[in-house]
Amino acid sequence: MWLLHLGAESAIFSSWPIFSASIFVAVAVVLSTYLIFEHLAAYNQPEEQKFLIGLILMVPVYALESFLSLLNSDAAFNCEVIRDCYEAFALYCFERYLIACLGGEEKTIEFMENQGLIDFNTPLLKEAYTYGVVEHPFPLNFVLRDWYLGPNFYNAVKIGIVQYMILKMICALLAMILEAFGVYGEGKFEWRYGYPYLAVVLNFSQTWALYCLLQFYTIIKDKLEPIKPLAKFLTFKSIVFLTWWQGIAIAFLFSMGVFKGSLAQELKTRIQDYIICIECLTKGENDVFVM
Repeated sequence: MWLLHLGAESAIFSSWPIFSASIFVAVAVVLSTYLIFEHLAAYNQPEEQKFLIGLILMVPVYALESFLSLLNSDAAFNCEVIRDCYEAFALYCFERYLIACLGGEEKTIEFMENQGLIDFNTPLLKEAYTYGVVEHPFPLNFVLRDWYLGPNFYNAVKIGIVQYMILKMICALLAMILEAFGVYGEGKFEWRYGYPYLAVVLNFSQTWALYCLLQFYTIIKDKLEPIKPLAKFLTFKSIVFLTWWQGIAIAFLFSMGVFKGSLAQELKTRIQDYIICIECLTKGENDVFVM
């Protein structure tokens, strides 16, 4: 019920939510640290494990910056920029980890070319793969050419993921510049602020990156079954893309006036940070079983 009383005393966020968030963060950091030391103690596959460690570090990075933002709202913007930058790096790590598990870029391309010569089991996007051709679902099939398994498909997926990494970094830099001039307006869907424009750009960029990642996963999921690719894919997708969408949803609800009060702007950021603290605990627990 405390979410509905945004005009109440700021002490609301200085008692049990702070305490509970500290517990979530502490447990998440301990689990992630334990998992990292486990990999370092058995560091016999460095090409794979270095990227896996980069993914595991998402939990302490997200948890600590969200908790810091929860404690000090003045640090919220800088913490969000750090989270965005690490998110781009984590996406790179996830792609490189999958490629490393396949033996590197050359073997990945070779595997894809060989896949075009055999029959597939029903993929996630059914009937989308015939004789090595990746057909796009409606309505993308009207604007995009088919991808051919091999260098064509690999490069398309790579570009699709890299473009999100680059745009994420650029938008983070632009947000800092706009914030310095007082025209960023985080969470405000008004034409005179930069936030809605950057949100739209990142929305399309992220959707395309997720689509490319899904297509790539669909091709390699059977080959990488021993490393539980589905569990890793869902875990990664939830922490990266879910946090983005829930942030947009919370900002939209506040901009529509669903929540009102003198502390609305401050609590808007803190609600997102508190939820992320909970999600980091969940991901930390999942990582122990899937990473």
